[in-house]
Amino acid sequence: MVIALSVIHLFIAVILVVVVLLQSGKGADIGAAFGGGSSQTVFGGRGAATFLSKLTLAAAVLFMISSVILTILSERRGSSSVITEERVKQTAPAPASPQAGAPVPPTSPAGQTSPGQVPPAAK
Repeated sequence: MVIALSVIHLFIAVILVVVVLLQSGKGADIGAAFGGGSSQTVFGGRGAATFLSKLTLAAAVLFMISSVILTILSERRGSSSVITEERVKQTAPAPASPQAGAPVPPTSPAGQTSPGQVPPAAK
């Protein structure tokens, strides 16, 4: 259900972007973008402003409702945040070494001993 709602949410977002981009600024009509001189013939007798503003309002309301529903569903699923996991890792105590106070021999990244050091098996 979450996947289906996410797809619908994405579809509504694309529609919202397209509708907002179709709207023109003050003084310009949408019909001029399509090569016509008058916008009343493109979207009806009242013009493009009323139709596009209603479509924008409907898409925005649907987008907000789907956002809230997705948020509620994700909280119920018990998903965790990366930030919460990092805080738990930082507050966890470090594992204790087997011998407290014993010096640890330096090793190279490959696990080999440093030059001039006796390997642990030869001791």
